[in-house]
Amino acid sequence: MRTAMLTIGAFAKACRLSPKALRLYDELELLKPRRVDPDTGYRYYAVEQLEQARLVAWLRRLGMPLARIRQVCALRPADAAREIRAYWAQVESETAARRDLAEFLVGHMSATPRKDTTMLELHYCAHSDRGRVRPANQDTAYASTRLLAVADGCGPAGAPASSAAVEALRFLETEELGADNLLNLLEDAVRGAADAVRDAADGTAEVGTTLTALLWTGSRLALVHIGDSRAYLLRDGALFRITDDHTVVQSMIDEGRLTPEEAVTHPQRALLLKCLSPAITESPDLRLRDAEPGDRYLLCSDGLTSVVPDARIRHLLTSAPAPDTAVHALIDAANEAGGPDNVSCVVADVVESAV
Repeated sequence: MRTAMLTIGAFAKACRLSPKALRLYDELELLKPRRVDPDTGYRYYAVEQLEQARLVAWLRRLGMPLARIRQVCALRPADAAREIRAYWAQVESETAARRDLAEFLVGHMSATPRKDTTMLELHYCAHSDRGRVRPANQDTAYASTRLLAVADGCGPAGAPASSAAVEALRFLETEELGADNLLNLLEDAVRGAADAVRDAADGTAEVGTTLTALLWTGSRLALVHIGDSRAYLLRDGALFRITDDHTVVQSMIDEGRLTPEEAVTHPQRALLLKCLSPAITESPDLRLRDAEPGDRYLLCSDGLTSVVPDARIRHLLTSAPAPDTAVHALIDAANEAGGPDNVSCVVADVVESAV
């Protein structure tokens, strides 16, 4: 019994792909015709190829790159579904970051007066502790009137790497900060931090550091983040995590391959997808946040979050009267839970200026 064949025109109409697209997918070996006329070069497709062609068309409408579509088409249906879910989670994450930028630009271009923001300032405290297990401290914690930062180094030169990354941002404390160039300035500063980490590594590729920092502009807080250190906002008694972990485990949670409960004991929970490293050149997350009187911000290394749950962090932040008591209460909680890692915390309160 002969397989029913469709001309390229009929096949294109049935699967809603243009003949031009079908010829391209043939050249890329993504969707090969079942038969090619040796004399005319005319392409013929089997009816049973329509399902794969329609899948390619749907994935193209999602915006999936052709190389990834080829991978999806080679998978079994259940595995293909997981890969599509993973791709869409990535799209949503990137869209969220662009949405934050768009909202900032709309507000900036609208030039809407902002109530009370020019009369706000930060009260802050930073501290880093070796913990109870590690022989040395590779974390760096820093706070000033304009810059808050936590970095968690890894590898044989982790300590100088984290210190160098934070030090490279300190010029921002005296830089003239305009809302129109703030994100560009931050992006340039992170490039400088990456260069500083490279110098600190002294030729060793297995060195890197996380970096999570907030820059105070007098009206907004600009966030830069890469790695698995975290930033939290305590507002009106509710705790919000405002950074996403750049880890293998978090990507698996986002893709639905792992539950948050399973992630706690996963063997790869500390494996980073992004950090400042000589061997990795990934872009950090950059965001702008409006500040309100009464806000309390926490920046911390994973030495805190790996052993102290968010509910406990919220309780300690809520009950501590001042940033210094909050910082030491959080570090004490991590050490009471075993202190398996270095732990660093920066707590800053947004308060009305007395001037």
